[in-house]
Amino acid sequence: MAGSFRENVSIISQKRIASDVYSMWIKTDNIAKNSRAGQFIAVYSNDGSRLLPRPISICEIDGDNLRIVYRTVGKGTNEFSGYEAGDKLDVMGPLGNGYDKLDKKAILIGGGIGIPPMLELAKELSSDERYSEASPEIVLGFRDELFLQDELAAYGRVTIATEDGSAGTKGNVLDAIKAENITGDVIYACGPTPMLRAIKAYAAENGIECYLSLEEKMACGIGACLACVCKSKEVDEHSHVHNKRVCKEGPVFNAEEVEL
Repeated sequence: MAGSFRENVSIISQKRIASDVYSMWIKTDNIAKNSRAGQFIAVYSNDGSRLLPRPISICEIDGDNLRIVYRTVGKGTNEFSGYEAGDKLDVMGPLGNGYDKLDKKAILIGGGIGIPPMLELAKELSSDERYSEASPEIVLGFRDELFLQDELAAYGRVTIATEDGSAGTKGNVLDAIKAENITGDVIYACGPTPMLRAIKAYAAENGIECYLSLEEKMACGIGACLACVCKSKEVDEHSHVHNKRVCKEGPVFNAEEVEL
């Protein structure tokens, strides 16, 4: 895997896919071709008063083109949502470590804005003959509005949980897994920390290998500033304490490596 690249990229298209969720395709020179599922890019504001980039997970890769799906939560992402095809952005990537794909029956679990990286992972698992012929189980957790579920359904059986019960199982992703008797040999998950904590416990109780992509506020995105550390079982070689940098050693970790 090559290193990361900083590029001034062109926006190919952008559309809103839920009330506060946007899908953007960008054209890259090197970033897309060197990316894999689970990695992220840093997107820089065109407003000089906002110096720090916003880390956004890679949703989909298509040749030199790369897709991000993000939620508007502040001034930076609100700025990005206003851009259109032909506009330019500075981005850096790919950053972080992605999912180590195993030849095992997989359960992909995405919660909220942790759902987008599951699309590229599902594509990679489905298109690579080295991995199990069994389609992955895909479990998605939403507050209410659904997004990306139809695209994910092209790569495996999709099971939905909603907090308000408007679609699928009422409750969380583990409620849906238990209600539908979903089984597998490896779990790949991304979502909010309470969800990941519950999945880690579930995987341990059931003897399932488990990889978690942690959501964390970041500053530099390249491992220098230690703003996005998480607690780890092993002593980190960089900081010499029980921490790992989510942007550098992660965002994907074996669940047994980290304390949530």
